Amino acid sequence: MKPQLTFLTAVLAGALATPVAAKQALQFNDVFDFKYPQHTVLGEQGQYLAFSAEPYRGDAQGQVYNLDNNELIATVARGTAAQINKNSQWVAFTQVPTLLNKETADKKARKKLKNNLVLVNTQTGAQQSFEQVKDYQLSDDGRWLAYRLHSSSDQDADNEKEKADTGDNLHISADKKDKTYDLVIVDLTSNEQTRLDSVFTYAISHSSAGIVFNQHSSDGSNNQVSYFDFASKRTDSLIDEPGVTVSTIEWHPVQNLVAFNVGNYVNDDTRRRDYRTMLWHSQQNTLETLPSQWQAGKKGTLSWSEDGARLYFTTRPELDAKVTKKKYQDAQSLRDFDTIVAQANIEVWHHQDPEIKPREKQQWQKENKYRHYQAVYHLNGKKVVQLADEQVPKVRLNKKADHLIGYSNQPYLHEMTYKGFYNDYYAIDVLNASKQVIVKAHPHRPSLSPTGQHAVYFSDQGWQLKDLANNTVTPLSKAVNAVFADDKHDYPSEVDGYGVAGWYKDGSKVLINSKYDIWAFDVESGEAQVLTQGQAKQVQYRVVNLDDDKLGFDDQEQLLLRAFSMNNKQTHIGALDLANNTVRTLLADEARFDVKMKAKHADKYIFTKQSYHQFPDFWQADAQLTNPRQITDLNPQISQFKWGQKPELVSYKGYDGEDLQGVLIKPADYVEGEQVPVVIYFYRYMSQRRYDFPKMELNHRPNFPMFTSNGYAVFLPDIRFEIGKPGPSSTQTMINAAQKLIDMGVAKKDAIGLQGHSWAGYQSAFMVTQTDMFKAVVSGAPVSNMTSAYSGIRLKSGLARQFQYETGQSRIGKALYEDVDAYIDNSPVFFADKINTPIMIMFGNEDGAVPWQEGIQYYLALRRAGKEVIFLEYDGEPHHLKQFPNQVDFSIRMMQYFNHHLKGEPAPQWMTQGVPFIEE
Repeated sequence: MKPQLTFLTAVLAGALATPVAAKQALQFNDVFDFKYPQHTVLGEQGQYLAFSAEPYRGDAQGQVYNLDNNELIATVARGTAAQINKNSQWVAFTQVPTLLNKETADKKARKKLKNNLVLVNTQTGAQQSFEQVKDYQLSDDGRWLAYRLHSSSDQDADNEKEKADTGDNLHISADKKDKTYDLVIVDLTSNEQTRLDSVFTYAISHSSAGIVFNQHSSDGSNNQVSYFDFASKRTDSLIDEPGVTVSTIEWHPVQNLVAFNVGNYVNDDTRRRDYRTMLWHSQQNTLETLPSQWQAGKKGTLSWSEDGARLYFTTRPELDAKVTKKKYQDAQSLRDFDTIVAQANIEVWHHQDPEIKPREKQQWQKENKYRHYQAVYHLNGKKVVQLADEQVPKVRLNKKADHLIGYSNQPYLHEMTYKGFYNDYYAIDVLNASKQVIVKAHPHRPSLSPTGQHAVYFSDQGWQLKDLANNTVTPLSKAVNAVFADDKHDYPSEVDGYGVAGWYKDGSKVLINSKYDIWAFDVESGEAQVLTQGQAKQVQYRVVNLDDDKLGFDDQEQLLLRAFSMNNKQTHIGALDLANNTVRTLLADEARFDVKMKAKHADKYIFTKQSYHQFPDFWQADAQLTNPRQITDLNPQISQFKWGQKPELVSYKGYDGEDLQGVLIKPADYVEGEQVPVVIYFYRYMSQRRYDFPKMELNHRPNFPMFTSNGYAVFLPDIRFEIGKPGPSSTQTMINAAQKLIDMGVAKKDAIGLQGHSWAGYQSAFMVTQTDMFKAVVSGAPVSNMTSAYSGIRLKSGLARQFQYETGQSRIGKALYEDVDAYIDNSPVFFADKINTPIMIMFGNEDGAVPWQEGIQYYLALRRAGKEVIFLEYDGEPHHLKQFPNQVDFSIRMMQYFNHHLKGEPAPQWMTQGVPFIEE
């Protein structure tokens, strides 16, 4: 039973009772009210914007804005998951139950809570509600709504199970999770309704002519795939076959042609049931099965290219027969050795296994159990091309491209345990599936030209150009006087570049990022041309890409740019004109700008502007981002609070004397020359966050305004690591940074606290073994013993942690047996007796990234050495706290911990006496 925390509860209750006043200090309950937009959608014509305004704690509100005048035309109580239909006539929201209902319902009652559907008419603002909605679709023309209803079909599913249990051989049972619901079709112009029972899957045609749906009968004998014509109200059966089922339906974007994956429950082995990918031509009323060498499975996917010329679908080879496990059947079987051993629950770990068993199991459930391979059907030529196969199992899909990148990590699964992630990369021709090797055993994904003739990848400190026609590789950036290798890379692994900005559509040029600029390389001559002039200004330019499937650039195109100043950390938006290689600034201020989306059929852009004191509300502008207008004002209450001083940059030296920066945020009521308590929050590089609005939530990190409005300064330092010495290098850097705050006269030298989580949790746990500079530390999910963590398991991914130390974040650079001293020297548990700083450790006992026993080791070592340590174990929590009560609990304890040690406030009872375990 969870113990009663009287003092903690009283603190929270007091905070909840505090009235809101002008410029008051932020309290925990104030954080609950901050709203963030979720599931934001922009109408294709650029006229309407919709999203769910979701508070950290409370009920969401759906909001719809008319962008002609930025008017809020509708709000929907508890509206979530906004959708706008294709002609923007309707905005749909899923209306969820109230938070109170969800929190007060027991497990059985919670299952009975159902969602509603609310439609907002964008022309009138009128709303229509539909109760007990399982899922829904709106027609492109806005006239038709189809939704499945939580109703008697729920009971039908239970009845089906009962009939299946009777042993009736004629009964064809659906898979357990394949439940059906009644489908309601609504003519939104007349509100006329049609109801179809026991529907499993359905899809409205893009022409808004009708709907294809799959019905399951109670015993499976009358399952059908049918088409309902909206105009005539007529239903025609396309497939009438006992046990027939459809897993996926996708209509052609233009034609009255639909693709679906059809299977049959007669085969009750879900993995081995074949699904035919079929096409139905509604005008000719003809069915055809795609002539694929492999069949689809239940998890097979379907998607049309935007122009409808190609259907992308997935297939799988026929699986081996299912192995039947021997079971006890008679007296003799009770003594049969093979039958007895078959009941053993064992996993055999072998040194030649490609993957260790936890990873093998995780991948089996995530990818391999229902593994499919990408294929494409060319509609005009009626030709199926199998793009991926067992040798090249994965394809990076771009439905506009004629050439794709395929990749395989199969040869490197064994090495992944300790070396990291590598793949063989291929160029795949969509027309015929021919494959050409781009690069093998490579840690970074290459970039392929739209024509498929060239590819570039980063290797040997520079960009390499692969000519796929003659299979030659040429250094591309070697002779250019610019930094192309990531100079912040401080890992014991191969350095990567700053990325590819894109290609010309004709493949003649590739745009590549240097540290500051964008360079154009001619693939024939190798000639390089800088397109921006960021290096001299210490400004980093990057192309803003709002279309993941964009093939390439026209030579007259204007590209949006993100311009990040290395000096002051401001982020502006600019434009690069490829016709004359000129750069213009479009949006600039002491802020951070981010372009979020563009309307599909209009020059309407949505962007955000933010700073520490300004929430990133939505703004709109045209293609040149002129006449920007603010749309939303989601959190006007910010002005009521003492938020903190304007963040400023502080410069200091790193471990090897390199120049580093940090962001200092002084308390709201700070008086120049005053020395105040400081909480340092860190991880790696943090100074780029100077103009970020602080995340208003309670979790594993400090809520910055909570501290700066209550008398603390918050400092976010940059840290660069030394390979082989991650602990000492981060410690010395932190000492230098903290000393700079003391020298500035800002930090009270005996009131500096550290808070870090995960990798920063490790750093903070190590730092206090080397210095007494810090008054108190809160360390979340730290590794304390690198010798034990090295061969631990990341339970979430199933991967061994060895690669983290040899090539990754933990930065030792060698195997444990190659340098035992380095592992010990960087492990805080071996120096527990040296610590004089109070430390509080936090872990979730289902942490899937860091073994939570690492926290136990450190706690026990400190306890044995007689040191001041508190260990907070959160039951059922992963690497980051997910459960709201635990987030609040930890945030309050963290504040109380620092209040006591850095401000001298009385310690609560849980800090002085602990909390005894009581189970009623």
